[in-house]
Amino acid sequence: MELEKDQLDVQLGTETNTKNIYIEVTADGPYLLHGQTRMVQQFILANPNGISVAYKDGATFKAENETYLCRCGLSKNKPYCDNSHLKAKQNGVDLTETATFNPEFATAEIIEGPVVSLSDDEKLCAYARFCDNGRRIWNEVQESNQESVELSVGMAHHCPSGRLIVWDGGTPIEDKDIEPTIGLIEDMPNNCSGPIALWGGIPVKSSNGKYYEVRNRQTLCRCGQSTNKPFCDGTHASMKFQDGLDKEPDQNGKTF
Repeated sequence: MELEKDQLDVQLGTETNTKNIYIEVTADGPYLLHGQTRMVQQFILANPNGISVAYKDGATFKAENETYLCRCGLSKNKPYCDNSHLKAKQNGVDLTETATFNPEFATAEIIEGPVVSLSDDEKLCAYARFCDNGRRIWNEVQESNQESVELSVGMAHHCPSGRLIVWDGGTPIEDKDIEPTIGLIEDMPNNCSGPIALWGGIPVKSSNGKYYEVRNRQTLCRCGQSTNKPFCDGTHASMKFQDGLDKEPDQNGKTF
């Protein structure tokens, strides 16, 4: 079934969490996490070919009813803010929000397949590389066998930014049972720290009071260098951003 942009009431398969958990972007300052939720390191694991295939949990961090999280990349107490943003501009960091409020589907490329389709909004790429599994998601969605369909859905669900969404006709195939979670991405294969991942329908409120489109999977910049703030654009990978946290996943941590 062909995916038609002008025929869809797009909700991206997302349901806003019911626990009143949301992120507020403060003007030239940190993220303010409202509500208590799980906050945990999420280490990207690769297969022998260096392709990202899973996450494994690391250390967990306490979230109060209001928790200030670093977004300038300069805090010495990450993931928390230590007011280093007050000298951000002196250190070449501009925290001005530049992302638009346009819905993701308006700018996404659509790739039709015989069973499922793919929407790809490249500007949201957080460079997690789960999309390179198999013969890469853009090729797998064009196959009709069940293995390719399941692999495509799995790759999309591991894409932390929500850049990639697999669709069954006009219905996005999303995991609606994800508990709202703050993930601190650690990119082991690329030897750097990644963005803040928002899982499970966590809204993001701009510093001007307007909400961005709610998505099931989103990534926020925490290196201070994205050109699509507050969202990640993958710049952390080229600059080899390091958050200074423990670089070993918990041996008892869950893998998904």
